[in-house]
Amino acid sequence: MTEQLAFKVVADYGAFELREYPQHIRVDVVAAGPFMTAGNMAFQPLVSYISGRNQDRTRFAMTAPVLQETLHNDASGKELHRVSFVLPLAADPNEVPRPIDSQVTTRVVPPTTVAALRFGGAWNEQRFMDRGLALKQAVEQAGLTAIGDAYFARFDPPWKPGFMKHNEALIDIQSEPSKGKE
Repeated sequence: MTEQLAFKVVADYGAFELREYPQHIRVDVVAAGPFMTAGNMAFQPLVSYISGRNQDRTRFAMTAPVLQETLHNDASGKELHRVSFVLPLAADPNEVPRPIDSQVTTRVVPPTTVAALRFGGAWNEQRFMDRGLALKQAVEQAGLTAIGDAYFARFDPPWKPGFMKHNEALIDIQSEPSKGKE
């Protein structure tokens, strides 16, 4: 069974869950182009990295989800998207091998509070954007402060029938300041 990024549900708001994710390591590729094209273009360099195309020839198990976020437009006006694999939670940040491919980078993501909206169905940009907007609106209605825009999680392989796919819209949330501290 594919390892999934662990989290703790802090609160259920009905329309979304508020989760705490532990520190984890992401392997990223930034790709230019339309949403779906960029996701496809980034996939092979990411698979190559976890398959041992890295400085130490270390192999990592595939995990879920695959994450994708829209960053901005490049100088030519093309959208840029960061697509990320999450390394297994047992991976040591001090021992993550350097990528060989210059498109690939690694980063440690600190513990994060995230709002998550689950949804099913086939992958298409409109479905993801609609769910991202709905999540952002629900977060605002709940009185929480979003950090940045929504990003997306895909949990299933492309060959799985659309009606069986598990996807999520995610948005980082500003942690509430601890009461009683100055």
